Parts: sequence; C-alpha cells; structure tokens
Amino acid sequence: MANIIKESSTRIKTGLVLIIGMLVVGYIDSYFIMWLLFGTMLMISISEAKKLFQLDGDSIYVYTALLWFAAYFHPNPEDLIFIVFIGFASQLAYKKTINKKMILPLLYPTASFLFLLSLYSEYGVMTLLWLLVIVAGADTGAYFVGKSIGKTKFCETSPNKTIEGVLGGVITAGILGTIFAHDDLHFVTAIVVSVIVAFASVFGDLFESYLKREAGVKDSGNILPGHGGVLDRTDGYLFGAIVMLVLLRIVMWLY
Repeated sequence: MANIIKESSTRIKTGLVLIIGMLVVGYIDSYFIMWLLFGTMLMISISEAKKLFQLDGDSIYVYTALLWFAAYFHPNPEDLIFIVFIGFASQLAYKKTINKKMILPLLYPTASFLFLLSLYSEYGVMTLLWLLVIVAGADTGAYFVGKSIGKTKFCETSPNKTIEGVLGGVITAGILGTIFAHDDLHFVTAIVVSVIVAFASVFGDLFESYLKREAGVKDSGNILPGHGGVLDRTDGYLFGAIVMLVLLRIVMWLY
C-alpha cells in the first residue's frame, strides 16, 4: 500500500512538472523551441524504440538526427520520412547487410514526431493543445469509466482495457475536444474530428502495450519517474497527431 501511495505521489509530481513545462513552451510559441523539444523527445524515444524492437547499433541515431535537422527547414516535415525510406531501401538492396528491422524506429516513432511538427507548423500551438485535451480526455475518461462500470474486455493485448472504458474515454474526449476545437470549425466537424482522434489515441496506447509485451518489458523507459519512458507518455499522441493532421487538411480543403 505504501509503495502504491509513493508511486502515485511521484507520478503526480512528474505529471505536474510536465504540464508546467508544456504550458511554458506553448506560451513562448517558438517554432525553434518546439522543434528542439520534439527533437529531444524523439531521440529519447529512439533509444526506447531500440529496446522494444530489440535492435543493436547506433546508426539509427545518425539517420534520425539528420532527418530531424532537415525537418526544420522543410515546409512539410512528414514528407521527409519517404525520402529516408527510399534511402534505406536503396542501401538495403545495394549492400544486403543492413538489418531490415532498422526501418521500424523510422516508422514509429520518427514519422509520428514529424507529423506532430507539421501539425504545429500548419495549425499552431492551440491545435497541439486541442490534441492534448483529446488524448488526455480519452485516457482519463477510460480510466474512471473502466474502473467504475467496466466489465467487457476490449482486447487481449491490454487485459485492463474494457469496452465500457474505451467508449467512456472517447465520449469524454469528444466533449472536451469540441470545447477546445478551432473556432472556425463547425460544431459537428469538431465533434467528429475529436472522436476519431480519440479512437486513434486508444490504438496508439494499445500499440505501445503490444510492443512492450512483445519485448517483455513493463515500461519503454524510466526517464519519467512514475510514468516510465517518453513513449509511455506519448503513445496516444503519436497516433492521434497523424490522424488529426490528415483530418484537418481534409476539412480545410472542403471549407
């Protein structure tokens, strides 16, 4: 019991520090600082992904660093992942000695961080806040609803998730997301985007759980006391950011 209380206290303290840090960065609203923050998180995530994918060698850090440097200057950062993939595939075909699994960290989490950067670049810091509210709402709503009335198991990958909890989280995210959505979006559009992004975040969390089970680890890392690693905290956002960017581009095109 004492350990649970201590862990919860540590988790809350770390969470508060993270929230304050995000608010400060959001208030400054600098592309360079956001790029630097996401880049730092990405490099830590790559280290965690290497453990999850059971990869050796450090060349992936070089690929990622060069890619992220180029992303700062490119108007559509997420496009660069395809250039890197072509380069990787070309090396693989030419040398035949590169570990094929090296492509995995380039897809997850690198591609997702590129989409996050593009989301900020195109739609501003308030859109990142919108994403934050949706994912946090889905996570919090799922926890409380699942604990109170959850009975039906959602899937085998994450036994603690229930259908009731997931639906409760999505509904919570839909309500909160609509409140924090862009002012120029129609009410119905805001609900639809929020709900779809919430569902994406659920499967982002589920995918991270799958990777950890495959690797036989409890957390992706230990850099965040009480929370685990960076991937443990960003899994929902890494899926949600991709879906939100695509949906917003479709919506803005239709408008």
